[in-house]
Amino acid sequence: MKIEINKPEFLKSWQIAERAGSLKSAISSLGGVSVSASSDTIYLSATDLRTSVKCEAKGVTSLSGIESGVVFPIKILGELFKKASSDIISVSIEGEKGVFTSGRNKTRFVTWRADDFPKLPQSDEASHFCDIQAAELSRLLMEGSIAGSAKDDFPKYLGACLFNINSGILRVVSTDARRLSISLCPVEADSDAEFLLPVTPLHELSRLLSDVKDSGENPELVKIFYDDSLAWFRVGDTELSVRRVEASFPNYEKILNPNSASTVVVRRDVLISALERIDIIVRAHTRIVVMKLSPGGKMTLSGRAPDTGTAVEEIDAIIDGDQVQAGFNVGFLQEGLKSIGSEDVRMSLNGASGQMNMRRSDTDDFLYMLMPVRLNDADVSDEEQDEDAPTGEM
Repeated sequence: MKIEINKPEFLKSWQIAERAGSLKSAISSLGGVSVSASSDTIYLSATDLRTSVKCEAKGVTSLSGIESGVVFPIKILGELFKKASSDIISVSIEGEKGVFTSGRNKTRFVTWRADDFPKLPQSDEASHFCDIQAAELSRLLMEGSIAGSAKDDFPKYLGACLFNINSGILRVVSTDARRLSISLCPVEADSDAEFLLPVTPLHELSRLLSDVKDSGENPELVKIFYDDSLAWFRVGDTELSVRRVEASFPNYEKILNPNSASTVVVRRDVLISALERIDIIVRAHTRIVVMKLSPGGKMTLSGRAPDTGTAVEEIDAIIDGDQVQAGFNVGFLQEGLKSIGSEDVRMSLNGASGQMNMRRSDTDDFLYMLMPVRLNDADVSDEEQDEDAPTGEM
């Protein structure tokens, strides 16, 4: 077998495949990329048994004798492809031995047989979930997965995203029990359906959508399929499969409170900048920011750490309803704001202990719900305490 490739084009395809492999598995072939051919096209496949990917290899200028396929080791070939001295590369295989040639460099390496590589699941007989614009799926993944945990938490739904279609609306939802994110958009679907997928592979799907777009293919649609154990995402000549999470997602609609005691509309970039400055003070302590809303007045943010100092920020905002003071995790608050992507943000609060709901100012296609934290005197800045203290006047 021998293939000749153009490095810049081929490397993009290789990197899509190699990220799905597993260098930590006891199964050697899982640390490899399977190379197979159909007619004059080469396909790259990789899996860690939970996530799998198959894509067409771009940049192949010549190939011969690849009918039986071969498995390239990710660690060695990945480094050789990236550090090759020439953009024109040839790889030849005889038996289980390979030769990598780039310019005057020649490196010998060991391969695995195609029979050693697991058979990847196929979507041919899976049910159609929906078709969705690639840009919209990217948005849903970014927004809808933000509240999920990337750790192997229990219950299992804490590290997963719910994909739910109801009446032609796709919702991507996640929670870590302290916050909840919901992103939605209309889609083309045959029927209502839902499944749970782990958060970490969805981050890889986001990268895949970006990689395919960057490669110039710019796919219009992503086709999604599912069966009892897997979900497939087909975009262009690339297909990613993800093993479903066997768990039930909580009824989040019962958790959400449509009522609000106070509302505020504020510039998103101004609020993010203020929180970043407060985070400098509190990041090594409690990471708590205190938000105080004065209807018809101002929004005040403050943070305090005994060994660091105190920060107070005043922001112009449109505030209605009751006066409220509530504490939030500054990191969680920033993550929601950075995902919301609009010039202005609309927040509704239900007192010091009720949930805070954050939306774009002009649409309801994304909701970020965050629960406040309990405050004590040590969390409130000296300036805020002085302001709230009695003046002695009648």
